[in-house]
Amino acid sequence: MRSLFIDCNDQLAPVWQKVVRGDDPPIDLNRTAFSRDELPRVVGPYEIVLDDHSYMPTDLVAQCKRLKHVVFLGTGATSYMNVDELKGLGVTVHTIKGYGDVAVAEHTIALMFAAARDVAGMDRDVRKGTWTPQEGMQLTGKTLGVIGLGGIGTEVARIGRGLGMRVVAYNRTSRQLPGVAMVDIDTLLAGSDIVSMNLVLNDATRGFLSKERIERMKPGAILVNTARGALVDEEAMIAALRKSHIRHAGLDVFDAEPLKADHPLAKLPNVTLTSHAAFRTLEASMTLLRRAIDIVKKITA
Repeated sequence: MRSLFIDCNDQLAPVWQKVVRGDDPPIDLNRTAFSRDELPRVVGPYEIVLDDHSYMPTDLVAQCKRLKHVVFLGTGATSYMNVDELKGLGVTVHTIKGYGDVAVAEHTIALMFAAARDVAGMDRDVRKGTWTPQEGMQLTGKTLGVIGLGGIGTEVARIGRGLGMRVVAYNRTSRQLPGVAMVDIDTLLAGSDIVSMNLVLNDATRGFLSKERIERMKPGAILVNTARGALVDEEAMIAALRKSHIRHAGLDVFDAEPLKADHPLAKLPNVTLTSHAAFRTLEASMTLLRRAIDIVKKITA
């Protein structure tokens, strides 16, 4: 079975060379950018595809007659393809969990600090010659609400406690974590100074932070999302930011990526934006790519 890494970018290519081994099955690398409509041409002769973050619409995958497996580099395949529809075409989608829990949690905390102290805003001002010190929010003693206590959420809670924060959490299934108070979602939203989204995106969680739930957030709270953009009602979030009901949002993920320069979020001063990079550390990337290769190895054994 022929395998292709369809979107091996300049950042991942040297990492790939660090983790690939002599006894691994051959995997071709595509280093050339391609448009969405070109997917059938790129994938054409391959049965297995490794996908970093390229969209794979069902109608285009249907034209890839040889394709049998997609190894998605991460957990959020549903943001880039319809897994059930691909299964109906005979294409199995493999995801990879747990490779970057610490990396994503650290980025979550970084966005939390940046939002609390308006780091990005002051950086922009200073570069323009404007010297306007901003009053920030001190985090010690504040309440951090973690929505989703999987691997990443658990790490966010651990670091938050280490910072001297009171940590409360909501999980869709029963969980217990020492030092963390488990509460219902309304209690979390009403009482948290910072809300961290750490849910997995699926049909049950899409739009989880709805307009109604955003309205229940504590006025002046900070929202951080390093999970998936579709977990949050984007229009309602923007409205809450404009009214300062949400003091500041730190966002690494969006409904449509890459975020366009004319998007309303890019024009709001009380938003700190990063480019879906929370999991991008050398350590996490090495683990991720190695696990992807091992999946291919298992498929082709």
